[in-house]
Amino acid sequence: MDQERAARLQKKYGYASGGTDKKVLSVGGPGGANRGRAMRAHGKPKDTKKTLARLMRYLAGERKLIILAFTAVVIHNIATLAASYMLRPIINRFVYYDPAADDILTRSAGLLRALIVLAAVYGTAVFAQWLQQRLMLQVSQRSLLRMRKELFGKLQTLPISYFDNNTTGDIMSRFTNDVDAVGEMLNTTFVQIISGVITITGTVFLMLYTNVILGLMTILMMPVLTLLSRLIIRRGRKAYSVQQKNLGLLNGFAQEMITGQKVIKVFNHEETATEEFDYLNEELMRAQIRAQFQSGIMGPVTHQLCNAGYALTACVGAILVIKKGFDLGGLTVSINYTRQFNRPINEISMQMNNVFSALAGAERVFQVMDQTPEQETRETVPLTHIDGHIVVSHVNFGYTPDTTVLHDISLYAKPGQKIAFVGSTGAGKTTVTNLLSRFYDIQSGTITVDDIPIDQIERGFLRSNIAMVLQDTHLFTGTVRENIRYGRLDATDEEVIQAAKIASAHSFIMNLEHGYDTILEQDGGNLSQGQRQLLNIARAAISKAPILILDEATSSVDTRTERHIEEGMDAIMQNRTTFVIAHRLSTVRKSNAIMVLENGRIVERGTHEELLELNGRYADLYHEIAQLE
Repeated sequence: MDQERAARLQKKYGYASGGTDKKVLSVGGPGGANRGRAMRAHGKPKDTKKTLARLMRYLAGERKLIILAFTAVVIHNIATLAASYMLRPIINRFVYYDPAADDILTRSAGLLRALIVLAAVYGTAVFAQWLQQRLMLQVSQRSLLRMRKELFGKLQTLPISYFDNNTTGDIMSRFTNDVDAVGEMLNTTFVQIISGVITITGTVFLMLYTNVILGLMTILMMPVLTLLSRLIIRRGRKAYSVQQKNLGLLNGFAQEMITGQKVIKVFNHEETATEEFDYLNEELMRAQIRAQFQSGIMGPVTHQLCNAGYALTACVGAILVIKKGFDLGGLTVSINYTRQFNRPINEISMQMNNVFSALAGAERVFQVMDQTPEQETRETVPLTHIDGHIVVSHVNFGYTPDTTVLHDISLYAKPGQKIAFVGSTGAGKTTVTNLLSRFYDIQSGTITVDDIPIDQIERGFLRSNIAMVLQDTHLFTGTVRENIRYGRLDATDEEVIQAAKIASAHSFIMNLEHGYDTILEQDGGNLSQGQRQLLNIARAAISKAPILILDEATSSVDTRTERHIEEGMDAIMQNRTTFVIAHRLSTVRKSNAIMVLENGRIVERGTHEELLELNGRYADLYHEIAQLE
């Protein structure tokens, strides 16, 4: 990759490698070229204690299972420690013994009884471990169920601007990579840390009880391990946060490239896409190497320190056996406890990978949960119905405070009227309909529906009274019938068929393998673009909403089909206030009023005939398109 392109990618994705804390992309939004998109800045990791405390709240509903699991952990650790200590009398009495004390049969019977008891204790430890793992699996999955439910529910409350400013892949990464990382910590790491603490505590007590000197030697190694662990943890936490951000960025890019393959191939940008993916992939690799090394180095370092302590304990213990008469069973148990003492420290240190990843993932999930949802700015007026009388008065709006997209827009529509918007790409046509649906709130001016300011109408009620057909079609996984019925869930099968006929979709539906019961997947990938749009139009046709918005609704169908749709639309637009955005001026001829927008301003308005007589911008557009057709 040449240096110039590398520099451009570094500027675009600079923060990914940790060198910059934010990135800004300028791309076209739903309002056209005037709209910018600013990706959210990723700063330093949030307070770890606060993040951990929020995670623990998801466990609050599982107190009983956690108590049972904790009890099983205690039983497992006590049984394991007790079984280790039982080796002392077994070794002293039955391995290193006085031949004159007992005959061989007595010693054999005693050894057998001791081994049976030892097996029972170990069996208890095994069962307790199985039980705690089973319980914690249930606890973790239930907690993740609540987390995913809360995350998805939060997304339903966020404004459209959030989805415009964040890639789909990055949002999906919160549901997959980040939540999975939290689940792994709750499922295994949480228990292992608790078990490790109990094991360390019990081991310290039994070590001191067995031999104070050997016990103190092992205990004195703990401050060294703790200090070293804190140093590594501090560095690893930041590295894992960067890794999670890079992972979300790569996922978002990959999804965009996969869904945009046709565009990539048409413009022969395969090599460019590959280079950009390679850049992001390499940045993720570097971040993962850094994160894995920072946390993974803890295990080997602490392991070697533990081995040194183990060897030192064995040497000093041997001297005590020779010089002080320390029993061999006690030496064996002390060395075993030294190993057991080091084992949970090693396990805890090795679990830091999961802890770092989970905390970084949890922070990203909580970032979404902390987003400000759509809120009513004023007290709403209770309404039972909407007639569709709309007045837009001196409205100014911009997607960002420093850029105004609409300038002093004024218009009105009476119930049953059809208002059309025409103009160049980026003129602000779609932005007007976004404001009518309250996807965004105006900055100045007023919009009223039935003489009530739009910000005093509850959003859900307002949108339930608006049917919309967008230029970008979207079909859900399910049958054709279910996708049409999405416009009104209580519609009958007969109404579904009638809506399909109005939209000129019935004939092609009947030619599908299973007709209306044909399963659509991957956004209707087995249909043509025109057929997908016809289903979206049928979805709007079945709705009883008094306000209808058609944003380039016929842009993906041929002229013949468009005529059929217009006939059907004439029927469903009766007694509905309809706003039409279209490049094909034939679609807007019958409108009660046509608004010609340029650079966010209404430059002309009137009927089709009036605007042609005016011989202005509309007439120019009409003649240009007529020549093309």
